[in-house]
Amino acid sequence: MTEDPSPKIGPTPAPRSRSVLRTAATWLRDLAISIMIAVVVIIFIYQPVKVEGTSMMPGLVDQERIFVNKCIYRLGIDDIERGDLVVFWYPFDRSKSYIKRIIGLPGEVVSIDRGLVSINGKPLVEDYVQDEYRDTFSMPARTVDPQHFFVLGDHRNSSNDSRNWGLVPQSCIYGKAVFVYWPLEKAGPVR
Repeated sequence: MTEDPSPKIGPTPAPRSRSVLRTAATWLRDLAISIMIAVVVIIFIYQPVKVEGTSMMPGLVDQERIFVNKCIYRLGIDDIERGDLVVFWYPFDRSKSYIKRIIGLPGEVVSIDRGLVSINGKPLVEDYVQDEYRDTFSMPARTVDPQHFFVLGDHRNSSNDSRNWGLVPQSCIYGKAVFVYWPLEKAGPVR
């Protein structure tokens, strides 16, 4: 048996430029998908926020970066509870966002006597407010309206909050502070 001297016919190797283009297209596709996922997460689930000001010291300090869970309340995953750190649009100027702690829930009676907060006549234990951040402010009893919340900053003597401008409508609350991500040495769940 003799070998066929004619050249073999089969697929010719693809030029190198075609494999580079395929690799680039794959990378671009993966990058586009990653960007879309990031946009969905930021718009609907977690939003990075920069803390501005000292009203939430010592738990949160000026210029810290935190993640806010934007769907926890909207989807009914969790109810707004006393002690939650919420991010909301300032009721009188929705271009501004504030972060404060929920103190009074709808229907509760909130009063403050020389800096000591009471809910329905009972003193509120606030271990998150350190002595050096307390003030001696007093406020007569006030009933929290339905679908509204009474909020305070943890640094009471430097906080602009419900004592100054009133209640926060539930419709203004858009998220719960959940995680500090910067600076790295403070990274972890929000207290």
